[in-house]
Amino acid sequence: MPRRHPRSLATGGWRLPPPATLGLIYLTFIVLGSILLWLPVSSTGDITLWDALFTSTSAVTVTGLIVVDTGSAFTPFGQAVIALLIQLGGLGLMAFAVMLLTLLGIPIGLPYRAVLREEVNQKTLHNLTDIARVIIIVSLSCELIGAAILSLVFVPEFGWAKGIGHALFHSISAFNNAGFALYPDSLMGWVGDPVVNTVIPALFIVGGLGFIVLTDIYRVRGWHKLTLHSKLMLVGTLGLIAFSWPMFAALEWTNPGTLGGLPDTASRIWASWFQAVTTRTAGFNSVDTSAMHDSTTLMTMALMLIGGGSTSTAGGIKVTTAIVLVVATIAFFRRQTQMHVFGRSLGSEEVLKVLALTSVSMLLVMTGIFITSISHDGDFLDLAFEVTSAFGTVGLSRGTTGELDTIGRITIMLIMFLGRVGPLTLGFFLATRSLPRVRYPKGQIYLG
Repeated sequence: MPRRHPRSLATGGWRLPPPATLGLIYLTFIVLGSILLWLPVSSTGDITLWDALFTSTSAVTVTGLIVVDTGSAFTPFGQAVIALLIQLGGLGLMAFAVMLLTLLGIPIGLPYRAVLREEVNQKTLHNLTDIARVIIIVSLSCELIGAAILSLVFVPEFGWAKGIGHALFHSISAFNNAGFALYPDSLMGWVGDPVVNTVIPALFIVGGLGFIVLTDIYRVRGWHKLTLHSKLMLVGTLGLIAFSWPMFAALEWTNPGTLGGLPDTASRIWASWFQAVTTRTAGFNSVDTSAMHDSTTLMTMALMLIGGGSTSTAGGIKVTTAIVLVVATIAFFRRQTQMHVFGRSLGSEEVLKVLALTSVSMLLVMTGIFITSISHDGDFLDLAFEVTSAFGTVGLSRGTTGELDTIGRITIMLIMFLGRVGPLTLGFFLATRSLPRVRYPKGQIYLG
């Protein structure tokens, strides 16, 4: 009998590695979701198959870019389908599958544990079902609490049935960092509402930290006992917020198209806060994104590239990746051979992984911008913004996505898909080591 590779998932005569299997699962749900959204029961008018496919891809990859208005183009059934796709894509399809098999009493085999390990970014197969259970419980609890609080805003305005439905939809979308909203202007109608501006950001910040961080905080409940990853995520998240909040306010305070057009100082402060944190893959907006200054747009693109945390509902290259890049750069200029963070050392292997991930990510973004700029004769900054938003699975838009032709939309869909599944696949190959059979003498090149 032929030997099966321990990292492959055998299906009949095919042998697929866990990342390929995971990507195939995501692709399957995208196709199924597009078929459901294309049904007459899901839409209020003529929704083309391309529109349904784009919406399904955006939902499963928890991006939030749209080509049709979610609230008016889809019926409550269609909106429920979108919410389900967001839930599956954000929390992990395999995590749901493992929990379902566990509830049914079906044992989880080694191949499926390998796929789950890739999805939750773990190095071992130990306690994967416990991690999946924590993911589901924490997520559903946060979403229900968020929906209950948001009902205080939406129920008085829309009534019980519609208000609760809107609260639940936006709570699911926020925690999973999807950015789907049921209103044409996203959440601009609540730009000064304290409840919406507190609950929605709280949901996508918690969801963007990552389930490993949340589990670590719950178990140890002390800063000194937290893992290095958790410390870096918490410090990095707070640091990015502390930078982006006052910076957005300073750049846009007098812009009549954004903060300058708001009626009072409180609304400007709330809008600055909301826009500062939503850029990290959340995708909601409370001001007109297309009216931002170019400087603010570039800052937003940088934040979208960074994204959230590993094993979270967020996208991007991840906060820890950005921190390791900064630490490695500082160590280089200090002529240090080792990097130290919070009393822990980082080896060259982590730096190589970070460089590989960042290089592939930048190449993907640049390729996407290049292709869309060929197929669509529009403003370059707007195109770059849409592609960056797609890669970071953010969903913020300057209005260009709906104007793209077929090639442009296909490019955006591919980038959304790769932005969600790609880091998992790349992580698999980075974790696969191969010892060299032949050692060559060292060479020297000149840099800089």
